[in-house]
Amino acid sequence: MSQDNSGGVKFYNNVLAIFDKAAGFTDLEPGILHQIKVCNSTYKFNFPVEIDGKVQVIEGIRVQHSHHKSPTKGGIRYSEMVDEDEVKALATLMTFKCAVVDVPFGGAKGGIKVNPSQLTVKQLERVTRRYTTELIKKSMIGAAIDVPAPDYGSGPREMAWIADTYASFRYDDLNALGCVTGKPLGQGGIQGRTEATGLGVYYGIREAMNNVEDMKAIGFAPGIAGKRVIVQGLGNVGFYSAKFCSEGGAIVVGIAEREGGIYNDKGLDIEAVFKHRKDTGSILNFPGAKSVANSMEVLEMDCDVLIPAALENQITKDNAPKLKAKIIAEGANGPVTKEAEEILLQRGIMVIPDLFLNAGGVTVSYFEWLKNLSHVRFGRMEKRFQEMSSLKLLTTIENITGKSLSASERKVLTHGADEIDLVRSGLEETMIFAYNEIREVLKQNPKIGDLRTAAFVSSIRKLGVSYQSLGIFP
Repeated sequence: MSQDNSGGVKFYNNVLAIFDKAAGFTDLEPGILHQIKVCNSTYKFNFPVEIDGKVQVIEGIRVQHSHHKSPTKGGIRYSEMVDEDEVKALATLMTFKCAVVDVPFGGAKGGIKVNPSQLTVKQLERVTRRYTTELIKKSMIGAAIDVPAPDYGSGPREMAWIADTYASFRYDDLNALGCVTGKPLGQGGIQGRTEATGLGVYYGIREAMNNVEDMKAIGFAPGIAGKRVIVQGLGNVGFYSAKFCSEGGAIVVGIAEREGGIYNDKGLDIEAVFKHRKDTGSILNFPGAKSVANSMEVLEMDCDVLIPAALENQITKDNAPKLKAKIIAEGANGPVTKEAEEILLQRGIMVIPDLFLNAGGVTVSYFEWLKNLSHVRFGRMEKRFQEMSSLKLLTTIENITGKSLSASERKVLTHGADEIDLVRSGLEETMIFAYNEIREVLKQNPKIGDLRTAAFVSSIRKLGVSYQSLGIFP
């Protein structure tokens, strides 16, 4: 998959251009709009790490876009390609993303300029802990200040190192575990975080496709069942997006990855493809599927829904006219360029924007943060009470009717909510509510024109209320 090395500047400028367009549909004064638009603080630093007996200087970045809510929130990207403009773009998007799904965080993002695949586990740990130490020195991390999370190139392991490093310096902080989210379950993580973004993508697509009016506009019957899906990227977001779409009745016909792509119009078994890649190192030559050397060609193959869930700037003015999908569902951040989106909209293709669609990760991160602050897992207080109440009600009904249910039926009907049940329920409610809120903004003013602009308008209005309520100090 291609990535333009100058994409950081282009990506950031694209985000600002969308903001400017959306801002024109609000009645906020210019000063407030400017405050919402600009990044509040950017910390760019270099730190030495010993690797293979030699000192290497590593570049780190942390951008806090908005302090209208505390803490700020955003992942840490581990990549040789990461640059300041890319991180600023992602931090800006995080602010609007949190606002659109009513998560009370300001936006932030971080980056470490390394290739994690070229480092040993010990070397990566040293880099991560030193990066964390630099943030601690500048008071740019903490449960009430700034809360990182996983992003491209990082995961639960790195988040556990960050939490431990922070706790070592801030041993008197009762809420130390809340300094970072995306942690392993044993270190204060939450059930459902791994699949959260992909599950949120599914909930968002499903809600959009359940809307009769929206589907009529693009010539589709309502519902996700039977719709053909192509997914770009078989990482965390892509895999779970494909998995849940498949379980929801959709047919995943194509997958694109960096080594190439596969396509089968009869459908692909996602978990079997994932295992095949794990065993062989590639999705190519998967039994029963057509292999394609150039993965970008897969995006242009026949399907109903295309989910770009890899990197930014994947759908451009060059390939946008060739896409056959009627719905582009942005699982990744910024996969569709501004020029490409204009072409897609002119062609009557629906674009479900990243600002909304991949907000499942930050939503469940919010739940994890709440869990860390409350120091109790979700479901612990009420699960057994719910089960006993349901059991008493069921027993009463059986006594009245004279009919008994099987043990398995009783188990299903009396099940109390576990943490995973509550997390998924909260995520589903968030995605359903947010989509309809965005849609209502567009419905009230059709001149807005598209869901992305409507999502930005919704977010900017919420941010404006926050800044106006805070006032100007002193």
